Amino acid sequence: MEIQGQAVLVTGGASGLGEATARELARLGAKVAVIDVNLALAEKVAADIGGIACQCDITNTESVQAALAQATAAHGPARILMNIAGIGTAKRIVGKDGNAAPLEDFARVVNVNLIGAYNISRLFAAECAKLPAGEDGQRGVMMFTASVAAFDGQVGQQAYSASKGGLVSMTLPMARDLAQHGIRVCTIAPGLFATPLMKTLPEAVQQSLAASIPFPSRLGKPEEFAQLACHIVTNNHLNGEVIRLDGALRMAPR
Repeated sequence: MEIQGQAVLVTGGASGLGEATARELARLGAKVAVIDVNLALAEKVAADIGGIACQCDITNTESVQAALAQATAAHGPARILMNIAGIGTAKRIVGKDGNAAPLEDFARVVNVNLIGAYNISRLFAAECAKLPAGEDGQRGVMMFTASVAAFDGQVGQQAYSASKGGLVSMTLPMARDLAQHGIRVCTIAPGLFATPLMKTLPEAVQQSLAASIPFPSRLGKPEEFAQLACHIVTNNHLNGEVIRLDGALRMAPR
């Protein structure tokens, strides 16, 4: 599918991997809706790339419907959805105080990362399925953002790994489900990237994490994620794929 001139939705588009993807899509000629809970940041990115900012809580159906309607009114029906919004947490099941981890924390991460992604995807797909088919009978493309934590979760990452593992497991059945409508589905599972969240860690910790990657021994660049996300759109043969983006040698054990 060509990116030039297409209406695109980018969740989590106000920062990090989402912002990089929104900027790359705009550079390639897409009409980008920056969808985020942080409206101020979304408006800043949208102003820079000539897009539109839509405040949205992806876990809330009414909020998603309002954001999709706003984006459609501005750019026309979207054929591309980049699911990049997500949150993280680190909670040991049994804390240092001997207490069990709060269930609410686990539920919140799964609700945003997995259920929220499914929520906006089902609503997008229902509208996209109504559009005229293009090349190869294609109507749209959807991408999810998982994590290498789906395969190699670390201590305290139970909620995060479970949510990202859910996205990985959902990719193929969703691709099979939507094939009849001409909508492709793929997932990227990035490793350690230089995102705003990562940069909140002490420099020594960032360097240690970067050193755990065999080659190249550095954190991934958000623009590298964005380039792969855009390639998924333009490569019509990619469907039902989960693509790891953590260095060809995989991350070193730690």
